[in-house]
Amino acid sequence: MSLLALIVDDEAPARAELRYLLERADGVEVVGEAASVREALALAARLDYDVVFCDISMPELTGIDAARELASWPTSPLVVFVTAHQDYAVQAYSVDGFDYLLKPVSEERLGRTVARLQAARRGQPARHSGPALTKVPVTRRGEAVLLDPDDIFWAEANGDASRVATYDEVLQSGQSMRELEDLLPSARFFRIHRRHLVNLQRVVRLELAESGRWVVHLTDSEGTVLEVARRQTRALKQHLGLR
Repeated sequence: MSLLALIVDDEAPARAELRYLLERADGVEVVGEAASVREALALAARLDYDVVFCDISMPELTGIDAARELASWPTSPLVVFVTAHQDYAVQAYSVDGFDYLLKPVSEERLGRTVARLQAARRGQPARHSGPALTKVPVTRRGEAVLLDPDDIFWAEANGDASRVATYDEVLQSGQSMRELEDLLPSARFFRIHRRHLVNLQRVVRLELAESGRWVVHLTDSEGTVLEVARRQTRALKQHLGLR
């Protein structure tokens, strides 16, 4: 059964472009469009949507307001934010957005989001109560354990697998960096380098090192410092609300 989707954006061309991309994806049916949050909430009250693709910056009520209202309902659709503004990421995470897509949305990136939505629905009823549950499997002293995203400070590529760090230990994961990047909330976790993914909530400082490269300082027990790739510096600053 296809995911029932609602598109919310005050700009008609943006709605048309997203509809086009979603109609090319397998397993999604766009059954509603809204030009405002008020219109979207009225539609969502009448039909059991699985997912709402919602712009953030809109007149009057914003996409963040929409997500907060939907989250207060006994059951609610998942919310995927679609925005041209990278600096809304932390706000999006605070209201449990399922994913965070930057305009212009690439077909490949949208496809990964749709796959995650479908996987989430297979584990839950068509209508969802809150965000999809995400756990990261790792190995601790030979035993498999599941980590909450909140407990992860950074991850590092280790061949086809990865190493995942908590506050005071580094654990092995069988998942690749790409798999971790797809699994963890994109509004909170950022790929600063081809080898490293960091939890933005655990970044205490971004500074220019003597080497001329930017580095992030984390709040784990070791005070880990990781280098930021040059091509990622601008986007990271925007995610952190810096100029």
